[in-house]
Amino acid sequence: MKKIFLTLVFLAGLSGADTNETAQTLSDYELKIKMIDASNKNNIWFTRHENYNIYKAKQSEFETALEDIKKIKNRTDKNSLAKLDDLQRKRDALESQIEQLSEFQNAPFSGLLKSPDIPPPPSISNPFAIFSGFSYIKKIKQDLEGYNKLSRDLNTLIGSLQEKDEILNAILEINESESYTVLRENNQALIREFNSAYDIVLTSASVYERKVNEAVTRATSAIEDETKHSLFILTIIVSILLLSFLLKLFSKRFMSANERSYIINKVINITSVTIIILILLFAYIENMTYLVAVLGFASAGIAIAMKDMFMNILGWSVITFGRSFSVGDRVKVCQNGLSYVGDIVDISLMRMTILEDVTLTTYLENKRAGRVVFIPNNFIFTTLISNYTHETLKTVWDGIYITISFDSNYKKAMYIIKEITKKYSKGYTEIARKQLNQLRQKYNLKNTNVEPKIFSFIEPHGLTIHIWYMTNSYAALALRSTLSGEIIDAVNKEDDIIIAYPTQTLNLRQALKVAKHEEIGG
Repeated sequence: MKKIFLTLVFLAGLSGADTNETAQTLSDYELKIKMIDASNKNNIWFTRHENYNIYKAKQSEFETALEDIKKIKNRTDKNSLAKLDDLQRKRDALESQIEQLSEFQNAPFSGLLKSPDIPPPPSISNPFAIFSGFSYIKKIKQDLEGYNKLSRDLNTLIGSLQEKDEILNAILEINESESYTVLRENNQALIREFNSAYDIVLTSASVYERKVNEAVTRATSAIEDETKHSLFILTIIVSILLLSFLLKLFSKRFMSANERSYIINKVINITSVTIIILILLFAYIENMTYLVAVLGFASAGIAIAMKDMFMNILGWSVITFGRSFSVGDRVKVCQNGLSYVGDIVDISLMRMTILEDVTLTTYLENKRAGRVVFIPNNFIFTTLISNYTHETLKTVWDGIYITISFDSNYKKAMYIIKEITKKYSKGYTEIARKQLNQLRQKYNLKNTNVEPKIFSFIEPHGLTIHIWYMTNSYAALALRSTLSGEIIDAVNKEDDIIIAYPTQTLNLRQALKVAKHEEIGG
C-alpha cells in the first residue's frame, strides 16, 4: 500500500509540477535515505556487515599491494625504491587492519547467528546453593533476552531497508538514473542477505528458548526440593535450641547452687551443639565438597555455646576500630559495687589489662592500689567504663572543699581560695582549653569554660566552700595535696576567718538547774 501511495504521489506530481518541484521531491527522498542510513549505522547487524565488507576490501588492497611489491622489488632506480618503500608501509598497515578484522574473515554474522551455550544447572544440595540456583536462572534468562534483542534488531534493520527500497523505487519512477538503479540493486541484495540471516535467527531463537525454559524448570524444581529439605532441618534445629533453653530455664529456677546450675547449663549447651552438628553432618555429608557449608552450621552452634568468647572478640573490634579506648588511657571501671582506676597497659583479643594507680578512688574506697585488673572486652556493652583521657583530653575536673564558721568573712575566704587555685591550676586550665577546642571537631560541645569554679553552701557546722579546677588526669592527687596545704596556710593567717569543726553548744545554766533539781528530789 505504501508503494502504491508513493507512486500515485509521484504521478500526480509529475502531471502537475514543474522541474523544480521534481528536483525538490528528489532532494526530500535523498534526505530520507540518508536518515535511514544514519539510523542503520547504530544497528549491530549492519555494523558487522559493514566490517565484513571492509575486511574484504582491505584484503583485496593487501593482495594488490603484494603484487605491486613483486613487480618493482628488483628495481634499483630511485623512484622505484621510493615507491617500494611506500608500498611496504601500506602493506604493513593493511596487514594490521586485517588482523584486527580477522573475525569477519569467513562470514559477517558468524558470532550472532549462533545462540549462547546453556551451562548445566548447578547441583543444589545445601541451602547456600539455593542462591547459586537463582543466579543461574537469572543468567540464562538474561542471555535469552539478549538473543531475542538481536532478533528484534535484525527485524528492525530489514524493515528500514525495505522502506529504503520503496523510496528508491519511487525515485526511479521519477529519474531512471543508473546510480539509483545500482543503489537499489545493492539494497535489495542486502535485504535478501539479512532475510536469510533472520530465518536462521528465528529458528535458533525458538530452539534456544525451549532449552532455556527446560533448564529453568529443572533449576526451579531443585530449588524447591532443597528449600523444603532445609526448612525441615531448620525446624529440627530450632526445636533443639528451644528445648535446651527450656532446660536451662528449668535448672536456673529449681537448682539452688549456682555452681551446679552453671555446670548443667554448660552440659546442655555442649549436648545441643553436638546434636546439631550430627544432624547437619548426616543431612549434608553426601558430598564432601559441601563440607564448608556443614562447618558453617557447626560454627553457629559453637557460637551459641561460646558466646562470651565471641562477645569478647566483638568487643575487641569495637574498641580497636571505634577508638573509644587506647593503650595508655586512664579509665575507671565500676563492677559489682567496686571501682578500679588505672591505666590501660594492654588490649588483647579477649580482655583489657589495667594497672591500678594511687588515685582518690583508691584513697576513699579501695584503700589499696597497684593491682593488675583484667577487664573482659564484652564489658563495654554492659558495664560503665569511664575514660579520663579520651582523644585529646589529658585533664579532668577535681574539687576540694573547706568549711568555715558562720561568723567568718566568707567573701574574703572565697577570694583567697579562688586566687590560690587559679595560681596553681593555671597551666592545666590553658591545656584543658586547647584540648576542648580540638575536641570540638568531633563532638558538639556546648560549655567549654575551664576556669576554676567556686561555690558556697550552708552546712550544719558552718559554710562550706567548694572549689573545682582542672588538673592532670594522671596525677590529680598531687595538685589536690598542694592546694590543700596552701589554702590552710592562707586561711590561718586571717583573723576573721575561722575553720569550722563539728561542734556542740552547751547551756551550762540550764544544766546546773537540772542537776540541782535531781539532787533535791533524791
